[in-house]
Amino acid sequence: MTTITRFAPSPTGRLHVGNIRTALHNWMLAQKNGGKFMLRIDDTDPERSKEEYVEAIRADLAWLGMHPDGEERQSARLDHYESAFEKLVEAGRLYRCYETAQELDLKRKIQLGRGKPPIYDRAGLELTDADHAAKEAEGIAPHWRFKLDHDAPIEWLDAVRGPQKFDPATLSDPVVRREDGSWLYMLPSAVDDMQMGITDVLRGEDHVSNTAVQIQMFIALDAAGFAGDDCAVSDPYPHFAHEALLVGKEGKLSKRLGSLGCDSFRERDIEPQAIIALLARLGTSHPVEPIADINALLETFALETFSRAPAKFDDADLERINTALVHQMDYAEVQDRLPEGMGEEAWHAVRPNLETVGGAHDYWKIVTGPIELPDFSDEDRAYLAEAAKVLSWSDNPWGALTSALKESTGRKGKALFLPLRQALTGQNHGPDMGELLPVLGEETARRRLERAAA
Repeated sequence: MTTITRFAPSPTGRLHVGNIRTALHNWMLAQKNGGKFMLRIDDTDPERSKEEYVEAIRADLAWLGMHPDGEERQSARLDHYESAFEKLVEAGRLYRCYETAQELDLKRKIQLGRGKPPIYDRAGLELTDADHAAKEAEGIAPHWRFKLDHDAPIEWLDAVRGPQKFDPATLSDPVVRREDGSWLYMLPSAVDDMQMGITDVLRGEDHVSNTAVQIQMFIALDAAGFAGDDCAVSDPYPHFAHEALLVGKEGKLSKRLGSLGCDSFRERDIEPQAIIALLARLGTSHPVEPIADINALLETFALETFSRAPAKFDDADLERINTALVHQMDYAEVQDRLPEGMGEEAWHAVRPNLETVGGAHDYWKIVTGPIELPDFSDEDRAYLAEAAKVLSWSDNPWGALTSALKESTGRKGKALFLPLRQALTGQNHGPDMGELLPVLGEETARRRLERAAA
């Protein structure tokens, strides 16, 4: 069966680094197996969902090179959820409840006080037709819960965590529909996975208990005849994998990770390839390396390499990888982002000194000028005047200049090179002068040497 994965963000904000990692791993899982990667917009909450975030999600995925093979929006699939709801009501797997949030909170506190797990006591199952009629007469609408089957444990082989086993009696029957008729996450997600033909669900380990509940939903929907001809998969439910959550370098869950997204990465001039290279292997047994070739990353991608330990995200690692990738980038890859007039020769001259592509703008100012000169000693000014005289142009003007000055002045090391660099660039360090001097050109170089000597 063709591997089909999905990324299912809610458009209630921008994607952050944790979302990006989940999307990437789902995309890589599909790519590795020649399958499909689907985007599902979970926009059933009309008050919090924003169209601007939908557009931002699409744009961020495209910027990162993850192009979905299809897209679904939950807001356009409400009739499917209604159909599933009716099937499950008929099968006796959904039941009405009327407790308020305050009443449920009180029940949980009482259970905790008695040393019992704070799960729903299934009081809604005890209500009679007369009880429901009385609630309806009072104008009280019910919320609906999915009735878990307590007869057998819920088990699955998780592709990251290994064998999983849950006693359904230790879980609350989940609310699937609110009093106002709106949907919570669990049932629509299971319906979508069935009808979109999702074969593999890869998500964070915070969803493990959700998976236990949803496995029963998949089985119940199949048994209730919901699958029918509309569903793309014959298996009752997908393969599941739950990866460790992303944490900050200090080893704790970091609120800052929630603010790190593609917009902030773009503002910092971080390359999308650097984000991919880091997140593709973060939390796996493979070393994180500055690999720009996505195919090379796909070759080593395997769920069995994922660690159960939290994956630590460190900005310093991202910056290190970004710098290394910038040093590998050819002129053709960056020419549209370079300052006007900066050619291939100049790019190769400054590239080894850059941390970001945007840093080329600062180095280009050295070429175009003006530059600020330090205060030279009388001895250095005389030396620079000599440099202006002996400067000659060749295939290697820097080598010819320094060789001639070494012979005529006897200078060597820092005394030979630093005054020349300062006079030509206004800097104490920077790009290799052997590459930069040809970019400056003979006229500019001689003029700067003469100015410094004066």
